[in-house]
Amino acid sequence: MRPPFDDTPDARPLTPGEAPRWEAALALVERDLRATLPEHGGLRLLAMPSGQDDFPELVYVALADGSWWGNGFEPDPSVSALDALAVVAEAAQDTVSERLWRAWPVCAAHGLGMHVGGTDERVEWWCSGGSDGSDGSGTGHVRSGVGELADVQPLPARRGSGRYGHRASR
Repeated sequence: MRPPFDDTPDARPLTPGEAPRWEAALALVERDLRATLPEHGGLRLLAMPSGQDDFPELVYVALADGSWWGNGFEPDPSVSALDALAVVAEAAQDTVSERLWRAWPVCAAHGLGMHVGGTDERVEWWCSGGSDGSDGSGTGHVRSGVGELADVQPLPARRGSGRYGHRASR
């Protein structure tokens, strides 16, 4: 487990505008976090020395408190916006899942953790539920594009609350 930012003296938050392509990707992934786990605040990008001469710093996706998990990535400005989005989505998923000890994001239709996938035009959250494969279509389905979960997922219900935020009477 990685320590929070305050316990990692060599970590530093990226300054706004330092890595615009990666910041734009993070903003899309952060929309999905806010749509599905609004109580967990935002995400941020942290840079840390890589320990290698050819990669002076690697970037990590961290929770708002600065804690992170997983492998860092080189914020190469020549990477396509789609590739940057896929890398940031996977890094955010690693951090959220490991630091909060829960699958994220979860398909509202099947209750299964989703994975990053996509095409040449779009990065998507993919769910393995929904088809037994007997129709030849394979298993699974695309739930939404990364950054678009708010459009297809209802906000998580609070335990013990009814439709209007209070307990339903019996």
